[in-house]
Parts: sequence; C-alpha cells; structure tokens
Amino acid sequence: MENDNQSLSFFSLQKQFIDNLDKQSIVKPTAVQEKVIPAILAGKNVFFESETGTGKTFAYLLPLLEKVSLANKDVQVIIVSPTHELASQIKGQIQILGDFLVNLCIGGTSLKRQIEFLKEKPQVVIGTPGRILELVHLKKLKLAGLQAIVFDEIDRLMAKELRDDTMLLASLTPSESQLIACSATMKENLSEKIALSAKKEIESIYIEPEDILKKNIEHIALFSEQRNKVDVLRSFLAAVKPKKTLVFTSKLSDVQIIASKLAARKIASASLFASASMKERKAAIDGFRSGKIQVLVTSDLSSRGLDIQDVSHVVQMDYPSNEVFFIHRAGRTGRSGNTGYNVLIGDAWEMREFSKLEKKLGIKITPKQLSSGKLLAPKL
Repeated sequence: MENDNQSLSFFSLQKQFIDNLDKQSIVKPTAVQEKVIPAILAGKNVFFESETGTGKTFAYLLPLLEKVSLANKDVQVIIVSPTHELASQIKGQIQILGDFLVNLCIGGTSLKRQIEFLKEKPQVVIGTPGRILELVHLKKLKLAGLQAIVFDEIDRLMAKELRDDTMLLASLTPSESQLIACSATMKENLSEKIALSAKKEIESIYIEPEDILKKNIEHIALFSEQRNKVDVLRSFLAAVKPKKTLVFTSKLSDVQIIASKLAARKIASASLFASASMKERKAAIDGFRSGKIQVLVTSDLSSRGLDIQDVSHVVQMDYPSNEVFFIHRAGRTGRSGNTGYNVLIGDAWEMREFSKLEKKLGIKITPKQLSSGKLLAPKL
C-alpha cells in the first residue's frame, strides 16, 4: 500500500529520477519501495519479498543507480535475471530513469557483440547467470570495481538448472560489494544460501501481500465444454472488446493453437510458445506492450517475469496446476489502482475446482454467459 503522505523525493534521489518517474505517473513509493530504498541507500545487503506488481525493480534500481558514477569506467552494478525477457524489461526501466550505459548479456545472442560493447565501459550489466559467468571467465567482464550485484527472481535463479551458476557468481563478487536479492514468491533458506555463497550477512524484508485479488479484480466465470473453449474466448473478446488481454493455458501445446485460431478470425493476437526464437518472443511482447496486439496467449511458465502494464483482462482457459498459478495469472491485471478482470473459462469439473478456490481465497466469482453478442448474468 502506498503512503499517502510521502513522495519519492523524500529519499533525496536525483532530480532526474523523480522527474522521469513523474512522467510515468509514478510519484509515491509503494510499500516495498518505502522499506527497501533506505536499506539499500544505507549500504545493506538486502533480500526482499513482495508480490508481483508492487514495484520491486524500481525498489532496487533507484538506490543503486543513485550511487553510480558516470565518470567511473568500471562495471558498477550487475543484475542477474533468470530469463531474457525479464533482463530486457529491467533494461527498459533503467532507460526510464536516465542515460546510463547498459549492456545486456544473455545467452542465444552474439557473444562477440556483447564483448565489443563491454569495451565501451557500461555502468550496468544485466544478464542471465550462464552468460555473465562466461564473460567473467573470459576476463571480458571484470568484477574488481563492482559496487552491487542483484539477483532478481531469486527463487527461479536457485532452481536446479540455474542454481550452480547463480551461487558461483555470488561467490565471485568482491567482499565489499553490496548484494541484493528479490522475488515475488520465496522458498525457505534461499537468502541463507545466496548469502553463504557470497559470505555476506543479509537483511530480509517481507512485504505482506495487499490481496489485490479481492481489492481490484473482478472474477468472472464462463462455462464451456472443452471443445468449445476457443469459440467462447472469441465470443467474449467480440462482446467485451477488452483493451489488453493476457490469455493463459496450462498446456504448452495449446498456446499456438489458441493464438492461430484467434488470428484466423482477424483478432490481433500473438503467443509466447516454448520453441519461439528470441526474436519472435520480443516481437510478441513489444507488440502487446505497445497495444498493436490486443491479445497475448501464453503458458504459466512462459509468462514468468513478464511485467506488462495496463493489462485490462486476464483469461484463464483452464484450471491451473495449483493455486499459486491462479494467483499469478489473476495478479497480472488490476494493477496501479486500476480495476482488472479475471475471466475463467471452464467445463463442469473446472467450475467445481474454481468454486473451491473461491472459498479458499475468499474471493467472489460471478457466473456470466454470452448471449446475442453481450456478456450477461445467467438466466436462472
């Protein structure tokens, strides 16, 4: 929850940061920013947890970039991300704040080009753990002048496939550099593991969820047999004409099928599918973010780390594998004080499961039906 009596200028940050955020209609700090910004400015190693959409990225970027010197030719801040998309999003948020030289170091792209860019002496490097380690081992990325390292979405960075690289990278950081780690959802002892790897004491900050599922999101249920779900989705989009819709499915194989059926009906849509190239994924995300594409179809895994503002509607095409995914899906809408809509399309079994979740999460799911091109209350 934002503090109504405090603005970001309270933290004595650079005027250009405040002015540039003001242009984005960001004036007051969120709850996580109120706690994390002072701790990082004070030089503490910080591990913080706050739900999706609460401003975690700016919570660490603002205090860390405040300390960056444009005259210093060392890499001063490294931000480690589990995915290419999140790394690109973080770079975009840095560019909102000011004219910093930032090098994006991610796998699947030209290593040679990244090495050439490092010669331009960027202040900030953002990338995936494997590629950053590769550049360190090649002695192209030097850590001697590093002021801080950030592990964003630390829960994913500590998953089996990335854990070794993440912990090795933490252990290579200079003893005097600051260590920051954050995520929306945590597992036990992650902070201890990463801190032990870097041989640092770390302060944990936990922000209680604001429960936006109850506060800012309207939950709607539409019954459909499995074979008719895409038709129901198309009818819903035609009836409501939502501004920006994120469509979720648990089945990776269904992502492209849903998107292609929507495209066949001339609905501006794209998909994030498992085998998509980086270029295809970037085009889909950029198109959706800009509004050129109104519907983006994705799976739960492909959407992790995706931060897109102004999503008016979320559509869940099936019952997710667990309630955490339900919350993550729904939490993509209803941000920044706006009302969002979480639309559930399910068969008889799924509706029973959604009903159980309704009671468990303390939310209200309103049944609706589509008739004559309109979204209506069901006839009793």
